[in-house]
Amino acid sequence: MNTEWIAAGVTAGIVAAALWLPGGAEADMTKAEFEAQKERMDATYDVARRKCDTYSGNAKDICMAEAKGRDRVVRMELEERYKNSPKARYNVRMARAEAEYDVAKERCDDRAGPQKQLCLKEAKAAFARDKADAAMSRPGS
Repeated sequence: MNTEWIAAGVTAGIVAAALWLPGGAEADMTKAEFEAQKERMDATYDVARRKCDTYSGNAKDICMAEAKGRDRVVRMELEERYKNSPKARYNVRMARAEAEYDVAKERCDDRAGPQKQLCLKEAKAAFARDKADAAMSRPGS
């Protein structure tokens, strides 16, 4: 199954999810607003998960990794807006790195033999770079 069109749908989903959130770091977000945003995210994730049910095999696995990763990142971004702290910003960077790594590993499953091993090695290297970049921004580092 061609995963390029899945990626295009995921990009549209990320944009749609981002529209649910207010722009910029807002330290004055109330607990009620924070909770309301989380409920909207639950609904958005449920829609994405149901969309993945229309796929099968590795395409479904990729779709689920993208949906879970997007959900995790958007939640961390919301928490960053709510808390507006260096630790929250670090958590966003780590969530992005982990999400990208999970999707990359699933995409590698479409390959076999040495190509798959090379793909996994490249994914691990990119993840290590992203983790190191996030660690440089970690509070107290």
